[in-house]
Amino acid sequence: MEKKILFANIDDPGQPEIDTYISKGGYESFKKVLKEMKPEEVIEEVKKSGLRGRGGAGFPAGMKWSFVPKDSPKPKYLVCNGDESEPGTCKDRVLMEHDPHLVVEGMAIAAYAIGANHAFIYIRGEFDHPANQMRKAIGQAYDKGYLGKNILGTGYDLEMIVHTGGGAYICGEETALLNSLEGKPGQTRIRPPFPAVEGLYACPTVVNNVETLSNVSLIIKNGGEWYASIGTEKSTGTRIFCLSGHVKNPGNYELELGTPLSYLINDLGGRVIDGKKLKAIIPGGSSTPILLPDKIDTPLDFESIAQAGSMLGSGGVIVMHEDTDMVWVARTLAHFYMHESCGECTPCRQGTKWIYDILSRITFGEGKMDDIDLLLDLCDNIDGKTICPLGDAAVIPIRSTINLFRNEYEYYIKTGKPLVNNKFMSFV
Repeated sequence: MEKKILFANIDDPGQPEIDTYISKGGYESFKKVLKEMKPEEVIEEVKKSGLRGRGGAGFPAGMKWSFVPKDSPKPKYLVCNGDESEPGTCKDRVLMEHDPHLVVEGMAIAAYAIGANHAFIYIRGEFDHPANQMRKAIGQAYDKGYLGKNILGTGYDLEMIVHTGGGAYICGEETALLNSLEGKPGQTRIRPPFPAVEGLYACPTVVNNVETLSNVSLIIKNGGEWYASIGTEKSTGTRIFCLSGHVKNPGNYELELGTPLSYLINDLGGRVIDGKKLKAIIPGGSSTPILLPDKIDTPLDFESIAQAGSMLGSGGVIVMHEDTDMVWVARTLAHFYMHESCGECTPCRQGTKWIYDILSRITFGEGKMDDIDLLLDLCDNIDGKTICPLGDAAVIPIRSTINLFRNEYEYYIKTGKPLVNNKFMSFV
C-alpha cells in the first residue's frame, strides 16, 4: 500500500532548505556514522536492510559497497546517478527538487562507508532545476560544516560536486556515466573490470542512483531491521512508481514493495481514462516487457514481476488502453533507441536503424508479411551482442508487441492501416 518514507516531507515547501531539514532530524544519521560507527558497520547495516538498487538492476546496495577493495592505495569515489533517462520514469528529479538534503546526506554516508573523500552527483543535462537545487543544498551543507575538511571535527574530509551531463540515454548506464564524468564520449566500457575495482579515473568507485542513496540516512536512523520489515522478504522497503499513460491520476506514488499493481492503477491512478478497457501495461520503464491485463494483480516486487514475465526496472509504469496501436508503440520506442544508440557497437548502431525503418514501412502501409519474422531475426542479432544493455532494451518492445499483439502487425500489413481507432493517441 502507499507508504511515504522518501516522500514523507515532499510536500513541505521549506524542505529544500537545510534549516528545515535539520529541524526534522536531518544530518543526525551522518553525525551518527561519523562519531559512532566504523565504515564496515555502515555497510553491514545497509546489507541488513536488504536495500536493492532502484535504478533498474535491483542489485543489493550493501553488497555493491563491500566490493570496493579496502587495501587499494588509489582514491575511492562515490557517484550518484541522477541521469534518470528511462522513458516513463520521473521520480529522481522530484527527490532532487523537493528534498535535496536527503540525497546529500545519503551520498555523504555512502562515501564514508566506502572510504571515499570525493562524491559526484551526475545529473541529466536537461534537469536545470534539480541541478540548481542540488548545488544550493550542497552549498548549504558546506556552510553548516557537513561537507568539506575535518567534518564535525572527526577528521573525515568529503568534497561533493554536481556534474551535468549531455542528455544521452546511455549515460544512465554506470560505465558510460563514468566516461562522461571524465570528459570522454558517453560510451560504455567492457566489464570486467567492474567500477568497484576500476571505475572513475581507474579508481575504486560505487555508483548508485538518487532513490537508492536517499534511503540510506533513513536506514541508519531507524536500523536495517526496520527497513527489512517493510515490503517482502527479498524486496524490502518502498519504491517510488511513476504512473503515466491512460489513467485519470498520473503521478509519482511511493508504495510498499509487494503492493498489487492493480492498487496503483485503479485505487491511486483512478482507473483507465474514459471508461476504456485496459489493454497493456509496461511495468518498469520502456525497456521492460509488456504485461497483459490478466497480470494486473501481480505484486510490485522484483520477484513477482519477473515471474509474470517482465522486470520492475526503473519503476516507470505506463498504462495503455484498448485504442492504443501497439505497432505504433513499437515504432515510437524503436525511434527512441535508434536515436539514443551511442554507435559503439555495430549490432546496435545498425540494427536499431533497420528495426525503425521496417516498422515505419509497416505503419505507412508498405509492409510485407515477412517483415514480422525479419524484425524478430534482427532482435536475435542485437540481443546479447552489444557491450551495454541498450541493445537488449531496444529489442524488448519489439519482441513483446509481436508476441502479444501479432494480429495487429498482420492487420497493418494486410490493410495498410491500424487495427485500432487512433494510432497517434499518446501513451506516455
